Amino acid sequence: MEFIHQTYQPGETIAAIATPPGEGGVAMIRISGSRALDVADVVFTGPVKTYQTHTAHFGCIVDEEGDRVDEVLLLPMIAPRSFTGENTVEIFCHGGSLITKRVLNVVLKAGARLAMPGEFSFKAFMNGKVDLAQAEAIQELIMAKNERALNVAENQLQGKLSEKVIQFEKELIQIAAILEAWVDFPDEGLEFAPMDEVISQLETTARELKKLIDTYHDGRII
Repeated sequence: MEFIHQTYQPGETIAAIATPPGEGGVAMIRISGSRALDVADVVFTGPVKTYQTHTAHFGCIVDEEGDRVDEVLLLPMIAPRSFTGENTVEIFCHGGSLITKRVLNVVLKAGARLAMPGEFSFKAFMNGKVDLAQAEAIQELIMAKNERALNVAENQLQGKLSEKVIQFEKELIQIAAILEAWVDFPDEGLEFAPMDEVISQLETTARELKKLIDTYHDGRII
């Protein structure tokens, strides 16, 4: 069955378990969106909307009846200083699969929507926190099975691939501007750059692009 992504709604508040399934000491539920602080304020025993950004607070998650669900640490991150670029709250609860799902259900009942796979990264891209190459690198970093793959993913996440692409773009735009000026003002006698220099720059850029393209096969193997 074909998967169709629903229409993107800027600022829509979503939530999901952000740690792997299974049993562990700690699990984390992430809430992101324009109402993230409001949702957290409903389910947490402290005054979430008064907290300073990037501060940790101990308290309890309570359900709609006011019954305690779990003791947690809560970390608010005010936009744009978060991974998604939106208001974000991370709730660190005990790591049992049952208790984690229960905390998430309380959050969803308070007004958040269950996040789709990769939706936090999608929000980060839409809000300009990462580009497409960096968004891809996040998954590669998570799935890395050896040190070489880990290093490649880390470099891409840091923007090294994007920097190369941006540099190619700048070089080609500069050459295009020179050629357009020659076409638009042929009789002005303007000297922007010798044609031999333009051709040499194009050949250099083409070689560098080919070198980058040739790394694709090795990258897939890694």
